[in-house]
Amino acid sequence: MAHVPPAGTIVTGPYAWRSAGRTAQGKSRARNEDALLDCPQRGCWAVADGMGGHQAGNVASQWVVNSLAALPGKGGFDQRIEAVRLCLRGLDSQLQPVDGGAGIMGSTVVVLLLEPNRAACIWAGDSRCYLWRGQRLYQLSRDHSLQQQLIDRQQLSPELAQAHPGSRALTRAVGGRQPLKLEVLELCTQPGDVFLLCSDGLYQGLSHRELGRAMSAGTPRQVVDRLFHDVLRGASRDDLTAVVIQP
Repeated sequence: MAHVPPAGTIVTGPYAWRSAGRTAQGKSRARNEDALLDCPQRGCWAVADGMGGHQAGNVASQWVVNSLAALPGKGGFDQRIEAVRLCLRGLDSQLQPVDGGAGIMGSTVVVLLLEPNRAACIWAGDSRCYLWRGQRLYQLSRDHSLQQQLIDRQQLSPELAQAHPGSRALTRAVGGRQPLKLEVLELCTQPGDVFLLCSDGLYQGLSHRELGRAMSAGTPRQVVDRLFHDVLRGASRDDLTAVVIQP
């Protein structure tokens, strides 16, 4: 997996982002628990994946997306990042079990904010943000999951970690049992950058190389259609969602 590339040239002046998004119900799912936000006019996009097997995952993911969509989108870039943080932390408090209750209603989230020369990825859980730059695919986010912990702490290979019982369990989520800890990555944008936000149902159905090939397919809509075409050829048991953003 490639690391975040150096920033290089900074883009200045007016910047019109183009984007496209799509979500689909997994073949073994009773309902689609993914949700997406595609808001290029405000430079804000998001993917949320309701926690499968828990109460109303579809409600939680849609609540996350609707709350992000309601943010004003005004102020400086740092203010916008802080507004997303406050929004998600507020939601986390509202979704926490009450009086020791056993029920959990939660969701992963990955948010991308853009302005003419800056980008910020904000996330909790295992929905991901990728960057296609210079004909290379970079995974910007790091999963908050037991599988990633096994890789980091026990130096297991991704294959061995994936085979571990409960490897898909999340270690962070909006509405998890622990207070929310968000992770934020900031970087400078470059001409030709393409960003992908997606749920695990999409990236688990494709190799890193296949994801990269799809990212060079053309317009955001063409990239999204290529991703879904490639994933839906397989088992695609889980819900899948993708948002693609281009300058």
